[in-house]
Amino acid sequence: MRYDVIVLGLGAMGSAAAMHLAARGRKVLGIDQFRPPHDQGSSHGGTRMIRQAYGEGADYIPLVLRAYELWEELEREAGTKLLFVTGGLILGPADGMVRRAAAAADRHAIPYEVLSGSETNVRFPAIVPLAGDVALLETRAGYLLPEACVRAQLQRAATLGAELRFDEPVVSWTADAGGVQVRTAQSTYTAERLVIAAGPWAQQALGNVVPLRVTRQVMAWIRPRGRIDAFLPGRLPVFLSECEDGRPAYGFPAVDGAAGGLKAAVHGSEETCTPETVDRGIRERDRAEILRKVSLRMPALAGEIVKAQTCLYTMTPDEHFVIGLHPEYPAVSIACGFSGHGFKFATVVGEILADLAIEGETRHPIGMFSPLRFARS
Repeated sequence: MRYDVIVLGLGAMGSAAAMHLAARGRKVLGIDQFRPPHDQGSSHGGTRMIRQAYGEGADYIPLVLRAYELWEELEREAGTKLLFVTGGLILGPADGMVRRAAAAADRHAIPYEVLSGSETNVRFPAIVPLAGDVALLETRAGYLLPEACVRAQLQRAATLGAELRFDEPVVSWTADAGGVQVRTAQSTYTAERLVIAAGPWAQQALGNVVPLRVTRQVMAWIRPRGRIDAFLPGRLPVFLSECEDGRPAYGFPAVDGAAGGLKAAVHGSEETCTPETVDRGIRERDRAEILRKVSLRMPALAGEIVKAQTCLYTMTPDEHFVIGLHPEYPAVSIACGFSGHGFKFATVVGEILADLAIEGETRHPIGMFSPLRFARS
């Protein structure tokens, strides 16, 4: 059998691509070495933040606005809640992350408030701002349930006719003027087009097409000191807390109550690894760094870590995504290097990958994500 499109990797981006391609009537084969959702890559951990006031770059905002629409559409189709709006806080000096987020929000008419330190503490008693702090409060920020999102995308793809193969490692792929061929441990498949969305395995799948490095990340669930009331949903939004070293802490309300604790982490790491060599054990210094940074403005979070887990970031040198046609093979579309802030975009990235696979182009603004930006002169 010859397929229209083969999708390699069925995590957040690949499952979305398979879903969108199947929705457009294409004969789709999706392949994954595991059985998503799983905890071996980047799309797990119970919650993932979603926000609109995106100071990381102006071109992200049209994409995340479309992602909201598509997440809500998927909720209706799947009959399950995936996106929870809690509001979102960015905490720090007025000239840092807050300023960049406010400028982005102003440019796209995204509603927000800027609160002084004292106003922040009155509104959210769990937070004790540092001297000179302000907070940007974004109305529509919140969190997604990553495992449920991946599951819903895969179920929708299958319902629409996609063929999904799990626990089937890919050995190699080739592309030429006649199409593409994918060889796995079980079989060989051919198609007109190929989509590669391999997450932290992208380097193995793509070779040196783009410079990528995988880093080890640790997520922790903290039981606050004292009562948990101020950390519950409705009392605390999702948050980003700026730190002097440029690696902010972030976290979520205690969505599972006192027993589950409050999930928090530090964005970024210099500890490089591969999915095969990553140390999935939790060290004392991992715990200490998370507690120190998250308790900087929330003293009650200098408490007890009840659970911790590793995940992986796949980083590009500029920390922006890679989305586009393969530089050498126009029949191949690639999406990788989401640098720890990509999950929220999964639905729209899937739509873009479907555009690229079918039309070779997309209406979405993806120029800044071109793999060609890394080409050596």
